[in-house]
Amino acid sequence: MGQLELRFFVDGTHTDGHFSMAEMLVPPGARVPPPHSHGDVDETVHVLEGTFTFSVGGTVHELRAGERCFSPRGLVHHFANRHDTPARILTVFSPALIGPQYFRDIGDIINAGGPPDFAKVRSVMERYGLTLAA
Repeated sequence: MGQLELRFFVDGTHTDGHFSMAEMLVPPGARVPPPHSHGDVDETVHVLEGTFTFSVGGTVHELRAGERCFSPRGLVHHFANRHDTPARILTVFSPALIGPQYFRDIGDIINAGGPPDFAKVRSVMERYGLTLAA
């Protein structure tokens, strides 16, 4: 999806909808989703390699390999890789309302060529319960 690579290990079909889990590779300086919240989904990130900046509810966390951070549903969060090496992250969404299809739908817009149509991006985000921060 854009500059990010995602590989799902588990989605809602494997867990009766309880959670989904993906590995995400975030290159240095990659374009990432804007600050947003999930109304009905908790998100946990665990850094496998590199350093990852994860902001939750206005608090910025600089996470290194072996460290994790929890973003409860409803709190605005955002991430970035502000460092010189790729960051590899394990991400868990609970329940599994955000899974592979969400990222495929967003990827279709982002990877279409040219500047992304943000009205379409917002529409997909809202369909999956994500709200862009003001």
